[in-house]
Amino acid sequence: MAVLDAASGDGAGYGDGAFDTASIVKADILAALLLRAQDAGRRLTAQEKAYAATMIRDSDNASATALWEAIGRAPGLAAANARLGLDATEGGDGTLWGLTRTTAADQLTLLRRIFEDEGEGGDEDGAGDGSGPVLDADSRAYLRGLMGEIAEGQDWGVSAAGPSGYALKNGWLPRSATGLWVVNSVGRVVADGRAYLVAVLSDGNSTKESGIATVEAAAKAAVSVFRTAAP
Repeated sequence: MAVLDAASGDGAGYGDGAFDTASIVKADILAALLLRAQDAGRRLTAQEKAYAATMIRDSDNASATALWEAIGRAPGLAAANARLGLDATEGGDGTLWGLTRTTAADQLTLLRRIFEDEGEGGDEDGAGDGSGPVLDADSRAYLRGLMGEIAEGQDWGVSAAGPSGYALKNGWLPRSATGLWVVNSVGRVVADGRAYLVAVLSDGNSTKESGIATVEAAAKAAVSVFRTAAP
């Protein structure tokens, strides 16, 4: 897990292992698509927007597959992530975008690219060269908006730590070989008027429900440390 106090830039993390992403990779897929559109000097097409909306809000897998193809699968994701500063994320083989591997630290980096504005929490572009954000203001606002409109029933996870508001993407995946669950949650939460970026990854859960409970407990514990220390 990893957490960042967006205002102060103070952060903390626990564990550096890689986990299957399940559907949290959908935020990364959309970031990669938006970068491609920026490079081409265009906006997303109506079809791309339709896929993006259902992929993030409803976690629609068919839409994710369509956009995974549009960005060039794992090589396209890797090219985008090199610019975004995610250096420990490896795309899934072929069409298996849900088996992308990532770390909590990388997911926190992605959240910073999406949610931090210039001048908040350090150098936004991750390059340290003062060149500005990789995702432009419109792209960031678009991603934030969709992550803030998650469908009812999918709004669990890090939201448990943000009673005053949240924007998130969750992922859950039963493993056929073991019957155990991958359950992940990443996003921005607001508690006591302060914003926090939180990423919690887990696997080996006996059920989806127990995984959700674990992720929510971890998110609340992480944010509570900063809430207690906040002036």
